[in-house]
Amino acid sequence: MKYYIISGEASGDLHAANLVKHIFMQDTQAQVRAWGGDLLRQAGACVVKDYSETAYMGFVEVLTHLRSIMRNFAFCKKDILTYQPDVVILVDYPGFNLRIAKFLHQHNISAYYYISPQVWAWKKNRVHAIQQNVDEMFVILPFEQDFYAQYGMRVHYFGHPLLDVVQQFKVDTTFADRYITDERPIVAILPGSRHQEIKRMLPTMLAVADRYDNYQFMVAGVEQHKKLYEQYVHSNNVKVIYNNTYNLLHYAYAAMVTSGTATLETALFNVPQVVCYKATYLSYCIAKKLVKDIRYISLVNLIADDDLVKELIQTDMNVSTLQQEFDKLLQGDTRARMLKKYGQLHQKLGDGAATDKIAANMINLLKMR
Repeated sequence: MKYYIISGEASGDLHAANLVKHIFMQDTQAQVRAWGGDLLRQAGACVVKDYSETAYMGFVEVLTHLRSIMRNFAFCKKDILTYQPDVVILVDYPGFNLRIAKFLHQHNISAYYYISPQVWAWKKNRVHAIQQNVDEMFVILPFEQDFYAQYGMRVHYFGHPLLDVVQQFKVDTTFADRYITDERPIVAILPGSRHQEIKRMLPTMLAVADRYDNYQFMVAGVEQHKKLYEQYVHSNNVKVIYNNTYNLLHYAYAAMVTSGTATLETALFNVPQVVCYKATYLSYCIAKKLVKDIRYISLVNLIADDDLVKELIQTDMNVSTLQQEFDKLLQGDTRARMLKKYGQLHQKLGDGAATDKIAANMINLLKMR
């Protein structure tokens, strides 16, 4: 069968790549064309649009790149019609993918949505667009089943795929020799994968790092933003480690993490963390008005339904407050409580093999059609 996959950022590339691996295992005749990045390429997909051209963060950023976004829509629609896939798998990235879902419905092309848009947080009216335009929904957060049930929708839930990724991860035994220079504990800095995120988060995180000589700091870097890291990282006590986040988390004692998938990855590696988030003032004001009945922004707290990790949002994301919260991670009750709660979080994410089950279910549904 022919699959067309659309992922628009790093986390989507990760999940889509693992899905593709399992599709190839179970459908030996599979052909996969995709929007994504290096992980999808490595998994065997033909990537026609790199997510570096599509990842825009916040309302203001979307407006300023509107012309590029419209060109991407036009390219995507034409490419799908030319390729004529058996199914289009939409991976998160709702601003783009929900519009493509409508296009697919109009052209009678099957649309499977993998990783639900966060409609439970904002724009709940999008549920109706999903009902109308998406054939099958594959969710990865346990509470999403109950949310969609309120609207009379049946969705597929097999657990969270990140659990499988982390469980299957094998440590690179050369990592320590290449990057760890002494016995000081390692602190991981995860400033995000988008250009705008890095510009907003990294300077504050580095300013805190400058105050700790008894720890060594390592930034989880993305190769395509190399010049940006060079612009900010000047301390001998900070290294940028490219495309090696899981090895970094394996060795890390604590972490400062930009809100997103990385917060859950950090928790699955049992690394105590402070979660950070800062948008433009206008984007933040708009988001605050749109988000309803949601107490947390990090995946860790959302899944746990508890203030498991500290979230520093907007003006709270400053050097003084970040240092204060970071200090709490290094020893004492806060660290012990967080590590204990991580264990409970793991249990909520299923019993493993989620991606394999999702791939099998998708293939079976296509065969039934």
